[in-house]
Amino acid sequence: MTEVWRKAAHELASTLAADAAERDLAGHLPVHEVGLLRESGLLSLLDTAGWAAANEATRVVSAADASVGHLLGYHYLQLWRTGLFGPRAASEPGWFWAGVSNPLDAALLLTPADGGFTVEGTKTFATGAAVADRLVVSATRTDNGEKLTFVVDARTDGITFPGDWDNIGQRLTASGAVRFEAVRVAHDDVLGAQPEDQSDPKVPRISLAAIGFQLMLAQVYVGLAFGALDAAAVYTRESARPWTLSDVDKATQDPYTLAGYGELVATARAAGFAVDAAVSALGEADERGFDLTPAERAEAAIAISSAKIVASRVAVETTSKVFEFTGARATATKYGFDRFWRNARTLTLHDPVTYKAREVGDHFLNGIPPCLSGYS
Repeated sequence: MTEVWRKAAHELASTLAADAAERDLAGHLPVHEVGLLRESGLLSLLDTAGWAAANEATRVVSAADASVGHLLGYHYLQLWRTGLFGPRAASEPGWFWAGVSNPLDAALLLTPADGGFTVEGTKTFATGAAVADRLVVSATRTDNGEKLTFVVDARTDGITFPGDWDNIGQRLTASGAVRFEAVRVAHDDVLGAQPEDQSDPKVPRISLAAIGFQLMLAQVYVGLAFGALDAAAVYTRESARPWTLSDVDKATQDPYTLAGYGELVATARAAGFAVDAAVSALGEADERGFDLTPAERAEAAIAISSAKIVASRVAVETTSKVFEFTGARATATKYGFDRFWRNARTLTLHDPVTYKAREVGDHFLNGIPPCLSGYS
């Protein structure tokens, strides 16, 4: 079974890499890309092979196309997230899942109505929602302020997508806004509520969603670093010229180029190991169910924050520094090597990584766990 899904992930990555630069420039809504995800069979991986496999597939795909890796990772995350309240939501094998839950945007309001609720408002930064089959949505009740999470068909009447995602990187993630106008949600589609009392024993488990997002972002960062290295290495082997003062025949013989690649590969691998450890930490926390303690939850959060700090730095540095080893000719638009840096620079701004460093430092020096928020 392992060989089947791993082969599918690498085959999809190969397909995506072949025209990644052209698709990035076109910047179309990723309908074609989600179609490729469906055809690959990887959308069912969380159910068929588990949490670690889903993370590995996300990294492999991200190396070829960070936008599609982002979509795939968030698909797994949203489907996994539905199980934090109880049994995981039912999903058809070909369904693509996305979320509408920007923590800084509380604009969605739920008004009680017969048999459920009516949803109104607009949420921003809803990655993949415009091309999804099912949405996992967070909104606030108008009557008592309770924050609920629910599932809704992405094509339900009243749900529209303004198409306002126009950023320098992650151009194929459809990360624009979602508008809800008198959208009906049945009680049966509500997964649960975010506990208001922080001492509620359900809080450690339900709050895993926030650090799950952080982990998937770190996974894409590592994929980006390896993707940039792979693309630059091919160019260095096949097209780069040795510098006139290097006294070597090939660019691949230049000692400075060799040392430079060696440094980047070593740090990318180190970041990968840190993220692997975070995957295990969150997987173990998830297995604890509602028995998860605040201290155990904090350890998982610190593992993920540590990984994200390292992966963020590695992604930005690697995607920029590879140009020093490919040379001026590699900046030609036809190669599209700039997409790696644009994607890394865009995605690593998701939330300030310096706050993750503060969390790790406070935990290390003072034993203070990360505060519970939409980002930690």
